[in-house]
Order: sequence, then C-alpha cells, then structure tokens
Amino acid sequence: MLKATLKSVLARKLRLVLSGLAVVLGVMFVSGSFVLTDTLDRSFKDLFATAYSEVDVEVAVKSKVGEVDPDAARAGTLTAADIKTVESVDGVRTAVGDVVGSARPIGENGKVLTTSGAPRLGMAWRDTGQEEIREGHAPQRDDEVVINAYLAETGGFQVGEQLSVLTLEPKRTFTVAGIFGYPGDRGSLGGELTTAFTEATAQQLLLGTPGAYSGITVRADEGVSQTALRDRVQAEFGDAYQVKTGEQLAKESADEIGEGLAFFNYVLLGFAGIALFVGIFIILNTFSIIVAQRTRELALLRAMGASRRQMIASVVVEAVVIGLIASVVGLGAGIGVGALLANLFSTVGGGSLELAGISVPPSAIISSFAVGLVVTVLAALLPAVRASRIPPVAALREAATPDRPLTRLTVAGGVLSLAGGGLLGLGFADGTLWLIMSGLLVSFIGVALLTPLISRPVVSMIGKLLAWSMPGTLGRRNSARNPRRTAITAAALMVGISLITGVSVVLTSATTSITKVADTQIKADLIISGESSTNGQASGTFAADRMDRIVGTPGVETAFGWYSDGVLVDGQRKFGTVVTDVHAMERTFGLSATGGTVADLKDGEIGLDAVAATALNLQQGSTATVQTTKGEQRTYTVAFVLAKNRVLNDALFLPRSVAVEFALPQLNTAFIKADPGADVADVRKRLEPLFADNPEVSVQDLSSYVRQQAAQLDTVLMMIQILLALAILIAVLGVINTLALSVVERTRELGLLRAIGMRRAQVMRMITVEAVVISVFGALLGIVVGTALGVAAVQALKDMGITDLGIPWAQLGSYLLIAAGVGVVAAILPAIRAARLNVLQSISYE
Repeated sequence: MLKATLKSVLARKLRLVLSGLAVVLGVMFVSGSFVLTDTLDRSFKDLFATAYSEVDVEVAVKSKVGEVDPDAARAGTLTAADIKTVESVDGVRTAVGDVVGSARPIGENGKVLTTSGAPRLGMAWRDTGQEEIREGHAPQRDDEVVINAYLAETGGFQVGEQLSVLTLEPKRTFTVAGIFGYPGDRGSLGGELTTAFTEATAQQLLLGTPGAYSGITVRADEGVSQTALRDRVQAEFGDAYQVKTGEQLAKESADEIGEGLAFFNYVLLGFAGIALFVGIFIILNTFSIIVAQRTRELALLRAMGASRRQMIASVVVEAVVIGLIASVVGLGAGIGVGALLANLFSTVGGGSLELAGISVPPSAIISSFAVGLVVTVLAALLPAVRASRIPPVAALREAATPDRPLTRLTVAGGVLSLAGGGLLGLGFADGTLWLIMSGLLVSFIGVALLTPLISRPVVSMIGKLLAWSMPGTLGRRNSARNPRRTAITAAALMVGISLITGVSVVLTSATTSITKVADTQIKADLIISGESSTNGQASGTFAADRMDRIVGTPGVETAFGWYSDGVLVDGQRKFGTVVTDVHAMERTFGLSATGGTVADLKDGEIGLDAVAATALNLQQGSTATVQTTKGEQRTYTVAFVLAKNRVLNDALFLPRSVAVEFALPQLNTAFIKADPGADVADVRKRLEPLFADNPEVSVQDLSSYVRQQAAQLDTVLMMIQILLALAILIAVLGVINTLALSVVERTRELGLLRAIGMRRAQVMRMITVEAVVISVFGALLGIVVGTALGVAAVQALKDMGITDLGIPWAQLGSYLLIAAGVGVVAAILPAIRAARLNVLQSISYE
C-alpha cells in the first residue's frame, strides 16, 4: 500500500505542486517572521552595545510621573555642581555632562525632514571616540553645527551651507561647520538624524536652561566594575536620581526594541495563521477532488483486500508527503524572505543598521514543520475517512458516488455560527483578544459549513449575469452542480475579504464619527496644530505669546489653546491639560457640567470629564493628589465635572499656573472662532505669518483638520490590506487548484463537448465563467460576513468614540470587481489546459 501510494503521488506531479503551494506560502510567512525578528533583535543588541561602549555609568534625574517622551525636555536637569559631585566619587576616571534633546532639521523645501522610525536628535558636540569628523571641523561658534553623514545625505547639506533647525525655540539657522560619521563607514548608528551644537547653544535650545545637562556620562578607573561604580554614585546622589550602568542601558534599549519586534512578530504570525487557515480550505478541497478522482482506484484496492485503515493511511501518507515537501520548500523560502526583509530594513537610514548576520532560529524550523504537517494532515483527514467508506462494488460503476444530503453540514454550521457569534459578543464586551480571535475562527468555520446550502441558488443567480451564451450557461451550471466544492473554494476567498471588509467598516465608522463630531459639536472655524508626534518625538508646539497674538488678530472672535503632559493623579497615569480660556472651550465644544460650574480654574482646583471622574472615583468637591513632571505633588479640589461629551474623553484640566511644570511648557493646539460675517480664508491668511518660523505648525480649517486626522486611519487600512493580500493570493491559488483538478476530472466531458462542436475559445470562456462565478460568490459572502463583523465591532466600540456606523460602499464595490478580475486571472491556466486537450484521447479517458 505504501509503495502504491507513493507511486500515485509521484505520478501526479501537478497535483502535488498545486496541493502544496498553499502550505508553502503559509509556512514561508511563519518561518520568515521568525528569521526576520531574530536577525533584527540580534542586530539591535549589537547596535546598543556599540552605542554604550564608552559609557560605564550614566546619571540622570528620575522622572516623577513615570516614562516620558524620549526626546522631550527632561523631567529635570543636572548642573556643573553635579558633575563635580560625580568626579569626587571614588573610582571615577572622568565625568562629562551630556546635553541631548529634540532637534528637527528643515530641508531645502522648507519642510521638516522625517525618518522611518529613528529619532531626530540634537546634542552638545562631544568627541567621545566614536564620532569621527569626516569633513570640516567641530562647532566653534554659537551659529555653527556639525551634522551626521546620514543627515547630510538625506538633506543634501554640505560644509559651509546653511541649515535651519527647530528645537524648543522657533526656527534657527546655522552654518554647517562639519560632517561626522562612525567607524565602519556608517553615516549614523541607527538611521537617526543628529545635529550637534556648541554646549551653550545646545543647553539653551534643547533644555531651555543655560548651564543645564540632561545627563552625566561616567568612565570608571581601571579595575572598577560598572556595578560597583554605579552603587557608589547612587549612594552619593540618592533615590531622586537614576544611575545605571552602560550594560544596563544597552540591555534596556535592546529590550524595548525587542518588545516592539515581538509585537511585530505576533502581527506577522497572526496573518500567517490566517493564510494557513485559508490554506486548510484549499487542501481540504484538493483532497476531496483527489479522492473523487481516485474513487475507482481506491475501490479496486478495497476489492483486492485493502482495509479501511489502509485506505485512510493511503490518503494521510499522501498528505504527509505533501506536507513535508511543502514545509521544506516553505522554510527555505521563509529564510530567503526573512533575509530579504532584514536587508531592506537595514537600508532604512542609509544602511546604518549593521545586520548581525542571518541565522535560522530553532523556532522557525520547528514551527515550519509542525505547521506544515499539521495543517496538511488535518485538512486531508476528512477526505481520507470518506475514502475509507467507498464500497468495493463502486469499482464496478463508472459514476462517481452521489452527493450526500447537506442536513448534517447545515446543522453543524448553524451551531458553530451561533457559538462563534457568542464568543465574539463576549470578546467585544470584555475587550478580550483571545475570545475575539476564537469567535472569528469558529464563526468562519460555521459560515463555511453553511455555504454549501446557499451556494447553489446564489451561484445560479450570479451566473445568470454571465450566461449570455452557451459556454456561459455551461460554466454557470458547472459551478453550481457541486455545492460542496464550490462552497469550500469560495470560503477560502471569503475569509480574506471578510476580514478586510470588517476592518474597512470599523475604520470608515471611525472617520464618520470624527466627521460628525467636528460638524455638530466643534464650533471652531480654524485649528492650529502641529504634525502628529512621530516615534515619541515632541513636535509642532508653539510658545504661549503666540496665543496673545492670535486673540488680537483682526477677524478673530474667540480663541483658546492648550498644553498637555503626562501626570499622576492619585497614583494613576493620566494626561493633564491646561486650557488658556476655559469659557471659550466651553462655547466651542458645547460643554456642560454635571457638577460645579465650568470656569477658569484657580490654583488648587482641577476639572474632569465624566470618563475621568468615573475612572478616578472622583466627583465635584472631592480632593486628589496630582504629580506633574517638574513640580511637587500637591492636593487639588475638583471644581467641576463635565457631562459626557464626544469631543473630550478621559480629560483632566489643571490651572494655567501649572503649565510651567510640564515637561514641554508650550502650546500644541489652538481653536479659533472667527467674527460673524468674517471671511475665514482671510483670517487664516492673517494667522499663517505668525508661524512662518515653525513649518511643523499649520493653520487649517475644520474640514482639512478632520481629513488630516482621518488620513491616519487610511494608512492603517492600507497596511492591513497589504498583509491580508497573502490570504487572498492563497485563495486565488485555491480557485486555480480547483479548476485545474476539475478539468482533469472532467476530461472525458470536455472531450465530448469538443467533439460535438465546441471551439477552444468557447471552452476557455466556459472555464472563465466558472472561475468568475466562484470568485464573486466568495467575495459576496466575505462582504456580507465582514460587514456583520464590522457592525458588531462598531457597536462594541461605542464607548471609545466610534458611535456612527459607516459602510464603505465604494470599497465594497471595488472588492467585488477585484474578485471578478481574480476569477479571470485564476482561469487562465486551467482554461488553456482545457482548450488544449486532445479530443480523441479525452473521450477515451478513464
């Protein structure tokens, strides 16, 4: 039996390739994810080990409110006296004050240069031994800077040219005195853009305080360990300061990157799981067709004495062979894809990330074979059991075994669909990810089991649109005559389309909700704001004096702005907001209070919205302790609680005097109401010159601002569509697979059709209609299921501000058109194969 099975597999090489291709792609995604993240993880560890190689101990002021943005002004600064204190500690060889902050260089086009993830740093120039001046010289005057080679390449800057930079102050222009790099001909350590000033200039621009330092770098005497020196320095400074070894800093930085890579890996593995789930449908369909084609062969084996167990083993062995080959090929392809992506990632930032070398972690090998074998064998098991039930007498009949009733399948599908819906409901209610994922999985299986019941009438209806000729009518009937096969093929496409549709509905609803809030509740004509913060970098802020000039601009009726920063309220992390004019905010947003009166806050008072009040268990008249970034912990009384509104969510308001205690005491947003009858466009033109020295800040009308916010959701949708494209690609392979095997199965039928006069072009048209009908049916099913999932998710997310349902009709229509195109493409190879069949050989085909 084993020999017969292996010969059967090798005799049908096309079937072997088509069966394993879906598994190859899924395994490739899994193994490639592990190879990519392992390579990048080791590369970043090496990067930070190099970055902190000249640091034995670093001293900084400990944050009072937990983690803060890495490029914002520090929670506190150090002084020259602190450096003297460090130098006096036993075992210290040198102690140097560091000045590091955010500096955003401006390109020739007047816009701020961006990166693909790395920070834009400003610092006081230090010759630590790592940096090497390649052109020019170090900054010697306050109007000179040196820049790293990657910044020079990105912005096209040369020594002697002018460079404008945004820091805590508005745009300042400097002369590029020099360009520096790092050993190994690297332009940066990790794709960062670095601008280095003289020490005095850096202190003023990056920290806002002359003579201040963001940290102190310490080198130890020979024979003194980093740990011992850290303990001595910590004992000297006390718990208010953060003292860490260079090894600690390197490990923490690498671990932080590692957490992001782990999340990235989970995302990739999640999409790989979706691809493999789609692959199960294809393998199941493939083996169902194979078993149907081998009915006579298997029945003859039964007649010759083979047992049912041997029948099952025959099909399972075939699945194991396909799974093994697919796993090996998929692992090899995954290693290649992982290496390619790692090399592409390293080129971001001018190739500055030096790869640690491509390796294949054990997790990639184990997961590849486990996933490849398990998926293939599980998918083949049901057809294998079905094959074992073929009676020997079937060998005497030419007709295939008739379709069984769909009753059991339909009942099982209904039960699983209800169970999946229940799990989804619980998951959405509790926000539990594993419940949501389990609900999705069970729901998809349930819908797939229900699909044969609806496939015949729906496919017939779709097919009528294409049945304007005899080949079209035959193609429609072919796709409808085997509902199980059509349903499984369509279900593979349904999974990918439904997920994309569900996400599209949620994101469209979010955009609709944002737009409705803006139209109905925000009564501002213009909004002044900066670009979105990138990678934790503070950007797009402006000084408080600009608010006074905004209010005094002709045509402005009212205006207010706000500052924001992280604070601790009764030990809980919250974002605190300081508003320049609370009454103007009240009128602009249509706010009302459930407790107290909305008014400008006095010292010692705070205001809350309903969400924050509930989370903190506070009400009007309650007291709470608040710790700001730079101030001392104080007790405040709740002056007012805002009624629940759709503009502010989980908001905490502080008095204006507290703004100086924020890490970055600058405004980040302002809302302007124009005078009645004033031309908003003219008011905008009057306001824009106020921010000519800050290209990160823009003056926009309300509709433009809403479009800018919604554009971020479009980016998310595009990324998800790209990742789910693999699942749809596998589904396309499923259509090709089904049609190709169906052509083999119907060889005699096709020969008879050709013999009675059907031309090759008509045969190709018939196969194409069949493919288009199946693809459109799968897309239609996916749109219906995905829309239902999206609506359920929107209902669950009402408390998060997504309150208005939006259906992306244009996108859904495009999915149907894409599905029709997919059907045409998928039909090309099977149609050509069908058209080339020899008529006489086909008629005599057994």
